[in-house]
Amino acid sequence: MAGRGGRGERGGARQHVLLLPEYLKDASKKMKSGLMFVKLVNPRLGEGALYLFNMCPQQLFEIKVFKEKHHSWFINQSVQSGGLLHLATPMDPLFLLLYYLKKADKEGKFQPLDQVVVDDMFPDCILLLKLPELEKLLQHVTDEKEIDKKKYYKYSKEKTLKWLEKKVNQTMAALKTNHINVGARVQSSAFFSSHQVSTDKEEDYICYAHGLISDYIPKEISDDLAKHLKLPESSASMPNPPSKKNSKMTAAQKALAKVDKSGMKSIDSFFGVKTKKDVGKI
Repeated sequence: MAGRGGRGERGGARQHVLLLPEYLKDASKKMKSGLMFVKLVNPRLGEGALYLFNMCPQQLFEIKVFKEKHHSWFINQSVQSGGLLHLATPMDPLFLLLYYLKKADKEGKFQPLDQVVVDDMFPDCILLLKLPELEKLLQHVTDEKEIDKKKYYKYSKEKTLKWLEKKVNQTMAALKTNHINVGARVQSSAFFSSHQVSTDKEEDYICYAHGLISDYIPKEISDDLAKHLKLPESSASMPNPPSKKNSKMTAAQKALAKVDKSGMKSIDSFFGVKTKKDVGKI
């Protein structure tokens, strides 16, 4: 799907390439408010990120942007420079709600949801309150009280960790189904010391799945989840060994330091997408 954005270098309308599920292809044509791009908080970083709402039915998608150097797109009869690829993948909205619930938990009291999901920086967060079966979703991560027929919610650490553990198990199952070997990745990305890394393949899957889920939750909750799963502590939290005054980097170390790590896979990379025939890439 090719969409129009701002003006290109020569004054023409700039187009973007977006891959999205097949069933959303005609959603914007059937309804005037079918698909809506919104800027919401990234629950891991607390910064703005681009999302896509399917307004009927209410459904949330995250937008991942992939960039490659020296690439362009053939879009119908035109060539679009830049080579950006936007990928829309379904996302559990409870990850975003969890961010606000955890933030509101600092007050230590039950609150109505419309007072919890409030954000001056990202006012479109109120769209989260229109999601179907919202109350069922909240049962996974909150304690609830009802006073005068009005419901109040409070973040529950115990329920949240149980829910996230299920997410980790689901991610592990997807990794195994797709025959993804994660052992070497866990050791290199987590920087475990040699005596900490288990040869148990199951533990490697747990560590890797935890890392993927952590991209969608605040760091404090990620740390709580690691303890809940009884994961080994990474060397990043351990004291650094004393440095040698005249130590020099080897050629291999220098080469490793220059490696571009921006292409590391995220959780959505394990799901395939179909491309349109009239869009090509060079």
